[in-house]
Amino acid sequence: MDLEVVVPVYNEEARIAETLEALVAYLERQPLHSCVVVVDNGCADRTLDRIDEIATTRVPIRVIACANKGKGAAIRRAMVSTRARWIGFCDADLATPIETIGPVVELLAAGHPIVIASRRVAGASYVTAQPVVRRLGGMVFRSLAGLVVDGIADTQCGFKFFDADAAKALFARSEASGFAFDVEILALARRDGLTITEVPVAWTDIDGSSLNPFVDGPRAVRELMNVRSRLATLPA
Repeated sequence: MDLEVVVPVYNEEARIAETLEALVAYLERQPLHSCVVVVDNGCADRTLDRIDEIATTRVPIRVIACANKGKGAAIRRAMVSTRARWIGFCDADLATPIETIGPVVELLAAGHPIVIASRRVAGASYVTAQPVVRRLGGMVFRSLAGLVVDGIADTQCGFKFFDADAAKALFARSEASGFAFDVEILALARRDGLTITEVPVAWTDIDGSSLNPFVDGPRAVRELMNVRSRLATLPA
């Protein structure tokens, strides 16, 4: 297997079929042996039924379950068990264009161990911006994330790919299961001396997010501070 693309899902019945069909159609056109791994993060709707309705293609769709709630836990579940050469994840809303996979894989093949999409480096753009409240919350989180891992313009874009050996090593040591898991992984990568390459994307804010900034925002900050405290106790 050349590439596994992980899609964590939680009650995504309204869009999961369209997302997976678009993702599979793109991967079928690539000169890669690919697989899509959907991680069920406790769906209580018809998400899994919708996945079952998708016609089988030469790019298989595999569904695995994650008992622990949280996006970070779901992605970790897939990362530590991969048998592919490269593995990465994208969000179920496809806010980052699928076509980003092409240049990302080129960089991985050239020896870059971690390649992440960025909305904040030169050449990036917002096709549709986030609502004001979410933008303000993002500004606060970015400022605090800079205390944990510096030199990364965008730690939170939901599109990150890894050399499989790097992914396994990093995610096996990670503990964050919520919104701060990206920061933890990138901070661990920095400690290991791994290069993190950011690629610019044209990002679109998609309606339907379950994020509640007033509830999830404080929770994300608490988790981020916990990550910072834990990393401070690790040997240099």
